Amino acid sequence: MQDWEVRKREVYIAGQLVKRLKEIEKKHQIVKGKEILVVPSLNPFSMNIGKRFWTQDNTDINRMFPGYNLGETTQRIAAGAFEKIKDYGIGIQFASFYISGDFIPHVRMMKTGLENVEMAKDFSLPYVAVRDPRPFDTTTLNYNWQIWDTNAFSVYAVDTEKVNMEAAKTTIESVLTFLGRQGIIEYTPTKTEESVIVEENDIFNIKTPKAGLFESLVTVGERVKKGQPMANIIDPYEGEIVKTIAADRDGRVFFIQDAPFILEKTLAFKMIAE
Repeated sequence: MQDWEVRKREVYIAGQLVKRLKEIEKKHQIVKGKEILVVPSLNPFSMNIGKRFWTQDNTDINRMFPGYNLGETTQRIAAGAFEKIKDYGIGIQFASFYISGDFIPHVRMMKTGLENVEMAKDFSLPYVAVRDPRPFDTTTLNYNWQIWDTNAFSVYAVDTEKVNMEAAKTTIESVLTFLGRQGIIEYTPTKTEESVIVEENDIFNIKTPKAGLFESLVTVGERVKKGQPMANIIDPYEGEIVKTIAADRDGRVFFIQDAPFILEKTLAFKMIAE
């Protein structure tokens, strides 16, 4: 299990997962012959000074896989990590989005021809989102895991930036449920849910027509109708609403950005077409 973009939530979740797995191990509930490796972070150096990427050159380690052990620092880090994890049968990544905000909990995976969508349902999260890989995806961990015959899954839960106890519980419960269903640990899930498969083409973006303070009028998971107000853009100096963002079609709110200020033509919502 791997997190390379050092974000508060993912590191917190990894630590809490380690705590739960230690409890399971003490009860001898890890199935004999099975092994679980947790890697909370590959970039603690950047975390110490509040940076997302490698501090020396601002490169993203997740664009360096499978790595090169004679290359730049981030290439060497990726190569060293991948050598240790590439032979595991299952890989779970606690992923973060490039914009801070809230998601419907879901599993995301790329269609490489080696993906196992049915296995992804065993996380018992509301959605499994699948998409075609783009050219730059070929250097990501998820893609390379799949190419090296690892069943790779990226797990997204509610907050992508803040430490959220409930979001952490949801993510940890989904991972433990998955591990139990795969016969890796002995575990009885607290609840189960039938995952819905959604194609990336069925997810559309709503961007802001104006800059200003962002006031969302809907919540993650909410169903909205075409024409329904979804957010207000407010003038920060005069307090007046300069624009109301309305839904341009029916759908379910999949993601909401949570920055107080938002720029013009910036992603505000992701929606699942319904």
